[in-house]
Amino acid sequence: MLSLRSVRKTFAGPRSLTVLHGLSLEVARGEFVAIMGESGIGKSTLLNIIAGLDRPDRGTVIVDGVELEALDDDALTKLRRERMGFVFQAFHVLPYLSAAQNVALPLALIGERGAIADTRVAMLLDAVGMDARGASMPRELSGGELQRVAIARALIHRPSLVLADEPTGNLDAESASGVMALLRGQLREHGATGVLVTHSRAAASMCDRVLTLTADGLRETSLSDAR
Repeated sequence: MLSLRSVRKTFAGPRSLTVLHGLSLEVARGEFVAIMGESGIGKSTLLNIIAGLDRPDRGTVIVDGVELEALDDDALTKLRRERMGFVFQAFHVLPYLSAAQNVALPLALIGERGAIADTRVAMLLDAVGMDARGASMPRELSGGELQRVAIARALIHRPSLVLADEPTGNLDAESASGVMALLRGQLREHGATGVLVTHSRAAASMCDRVLTLTADGLRETSLSDAR
């Protein structure tokens, strides 16, 4: 479902910095993979390349059968809107929209509105335990509730791939555990592939497979080591 082949990325400057050195990765459809590693090693860069937000200097990225290098910016935007979902550490819910309106936003971006869209929003809010808070504004929600809204928003348009960047970084341990269990369960229910970037061993241990990004590339890490 997701394939990276010999991906290399260098940032130019007075002292050029290469963060990805011919990296390769294969993620099967429906698999939930965690990527760990030291700060500055290139985890967020890798996630941006998978999302098509940044382009590699070399190598190939294939998402759901589509080679990203062959797409122009408009086609990449369309691919992200239709086939990808995103969950961030800082939630990134829009403060002037209610919880339900935030969840509905990806549907609106692909032209889906009306009763069918409203029904899907209601069903997903119920699935993440936020059915009673749909009318609430973000300022009225806790961090854990905001992340539940973000998970619902990431899945509402039934993406093939969900990318999560430190989704538990702003949560206490109890909320983080609940959010990760919810994310994992919802990915499985929707048949979506998930890639999680995290520093949290507890979060990583809830994935199907854990990889550690090093200067030499990705290496498999046992779940027992990640706990």
